[in-house]
Amino acid sequence: MNSDPEFNRLFWHSRRGMLELDVLLVPFLKEAYADLGDADKARFEKLLSCEDADMFQWFMRQSRPQDPDIVRIVTMILDRVQPSYD
Repeated sequence: MNSDPEFNRLFWHSRRGMLELDVLLVPFLKEAYADLGDADKARFEKLLSCEDADMFQWFMRQSRPQDPDIVRIVTMILDRVQPSYD
């Protein structure tokens, strides 16, 4: 675990209890979050406030978010795993 309280808060919010989400969100937080700009960090936090069922649909490419901020962060996360979400 990290000694930064903000990182730890985000880590626990990234643990969703659904393996499909955990394997995307937790590694993204650990490996990419620190390098994000402030706007993208805010988008990631906004994503964490979304419903698990919605996130599952977005990450499985069964639907797309309506919010452009969420589209951007979902695309960034998916591009780390498998490029070209658009």
